[in-house]
Amino acid sequence: MADASDRRQLVLEVRSQLDGWTARARAEAYAELFEGDDPILSAEELRLLDAIDSRLERHGGDGVWGTDQYGIHSADGRGSTDALRVVCVYHPQVTNDSVLRGLDDLDDETEERINAALWTYAQRVTELVEERLDAYLDRD
Repeated sequence: MADASDRRQLVLEVRSQLDGWTARARAEAYAELFEGDDPILSAEELRLLDAIDSRLERHGGDGVWGTDQYGIHSADGRGSTDALRVVCVYHPQVTNDSVLRGLDDLDDETEERINAALWTYAQRVTELVEERLDAYLDRD
């Protein structure tokens, strides 16, 4: 078993890879969920989501895309490399705040569908990053 210093070094190495893994996983998850044969949002809902993202950014916010955040977690609390996992620490979501008022297409049902899609997207990114972590650690 590796000592605490070795485990700490491994966690630092993994964290240094996280941004690159996340960027690739976001692109892959987006293509799979929103551009595939059976997208989870209609073309109109996706257009609306992109409009919301742009509107939020124009008003000084972060938008929606790319605001999801991921971290490395030691599931057993002892730092075992076998227990390293990826967690989504922030799921993006659309809320009907003052910036979005006036978007006629954003009714409660559409907002719920978009938020469910964003949740699914973040979960898929987590899975894809986890696959990269497992490969890095050479786990099956």
